[in-house]
Amino acid sequence: MMDYKEWRHIFKLDPAKTIDAEDLEKICESGTDAIIIGGSDDITLDNVIDLLMRVRRYAVPVALEVSTIESITPGFDFYFIPSVLNSTDTKWVKDLHHAAMKEFGELMNWEEIIPEGYCVLNPDCKAAMLTNAQQVETTDDIIAYAQMVEHMFKFPIFYMEYSGMYGDVEAVKQVKSVLVRTHLFYGGGIQTEAQAKEMAAYADTIIIGNQVYENLEEALKTVNAVK
Repeated sequence: MMDYKEWRHIFKLDPAKTIDAEDLEKICESGTDAIIIGGSDDITLDNVIDLLMRVRRYAVPVALEVSTIESITPGFDFYFIPSVLNSTDTKWVKDLHHAAMKEFGELMNWEEIIPEGYCVLNPDCKAAMLTNAQQVETTDDIIAYAQMVEHMFKFPIFYMEYSGMYGDVEAVKQVKSVLVRTHLFYGGGIQTEAQAKEMAAYADTIIIGNQVYENLEEALKTVNAVK
């Protein structure tokens, strides 16, 4: 299986949203490098398992982005563990992580567990409200978070999450220029092949989420943009 650091394109599917079998097949057979299952609200063990079982019929790698401890289940290739660095609530930085270690630490396969330094950059999105994320004022602030992730926390991924809003290309470019080993994920507001190409010029990996549910045909075109 391809190493997650070689993924260029990911579709993120929300277990709380409905997707029919035909559309799911198009997504899984699109040539995307991976599927991430994750979302901000109404995430349950049942809807996570249901979506996992449906995606598992295809050859595409599948990861869980962990947002609730209750929804953790075996069967994924990877488990992405976000620490929301600009959250003002330690729950989203370390407390949930501590609780998960206490409960599952002995069972964990550390090869599958990938910590992400997360920066939520759209103050109006659900993720920002859920995690009490502080607005990030400048590109220099984002760069400082990226450097913390690489040099202090030594996380393999820094995730610029604009969630529903198309981000600042120049900021992505500048953040990428300071990262050496840490991999840059970009997510948020990509609706067209041109936008996917623009962000993929700098981000190591682009993530397409909302557009899957809003305009699937356009979302599918984003795969070619990075190949």
